[in-house]
Amino acid sequence: MLEHMNYLPSHVLGMHAVGEVTINDYEKALLPLLQEQVTKTGKINFLLVLETNIQNFTAGAWCGNIEIGLKYFLRWHKLAIVTDQKGVREFSHLFKYIIPGQYKGYPLEQLDEAVKWVAGK
Repeated sequence: MLEHMNYLPSHVLGMHAVGEVTINDYEKALLPLLQEQVTKTGKINFLLVLETNIQNFTAGAWCGNIEIGLKYFLRWHKLAIVTDQKGVREFSHLFKYIIPGQYKGYPLEQLDEAVKWVAGK
């Protein structure tokens, strides 16, 4: 499930992933918020707090992930992934070679630092 973190600064979109994440989560929870963010600011500062195993993302969710990345290809400004899964944090650094923008991974204990970074101009 993807839960909107609505307490972040207005120019930052944050989602909290828990349990199983499906394509339905992307379509109903994430896509409308991404479109709203792009309409408001023209770019995407995104924070993903991942408190579920990456294996809990269904195949449809992975496809949705790729689709979103391509749809907003030039809109990504900053993306922070916060998780205790070291491999996922390291994987996020590969995005900088694929999609424009800045990417950082943080452990859960550094959530406040991740918020400060992604919210910075």
